[in-house]
Amino acid sequence: MADAGTLRSPKSGSNLVTDKTFTDFKLHIEFRYPKGSNSGVYLRGRYEVQIEDSKGMEPLPDLFSAIYGFLPPSEIVAKEPGEWQSFDITLVGRMVTVIANGKTVIANQQIPGITGGAINSKEGEPGPILIQGDHGPVDFRNIVITPAK
Repeated sequence: MADAGTLRSPKSGSNLVTDKTFTDFKLHIEFRYPKGSNSGVYLRGRYEVQIEDSKGMEPLPDLFSAIYGFLPPSEIVAKEPGEWQSFDITLVGRMVTVIANGKTVIANQQIPGITGGAINSKEGEPGPILIQGDHGPVDFRNIVITPAK
């Protein structure tokens, strides 16, 4: 549901998928989650950037700001549950940069393939932004997508 500029998923539910598709882009997205929650943002509907309550954990490819299953962040910079956090993600071809809470944690690395939950395997085609809604409550706001130069 939308509430004063915030997309709110109060419990596990449906994924949100943009009507528009994107090729190379920069995505700014802000989010907050309660303790223990988990979500993700799929780039072109195929590559998941993990959102998970991971503060204080070792960087692994299934925790906060990872490209799920493939690329761990250099460090976990997650804030406390309930605090607003942000990702600034640039995707050009299969090269991705993830800035989490103002810190670069994945710097221009190649994504080796589609992540679990991908909408399809057509990596050469534009795709939507998909916000995962089936793993727990999470709020999103200030979602801005611009073409990558």
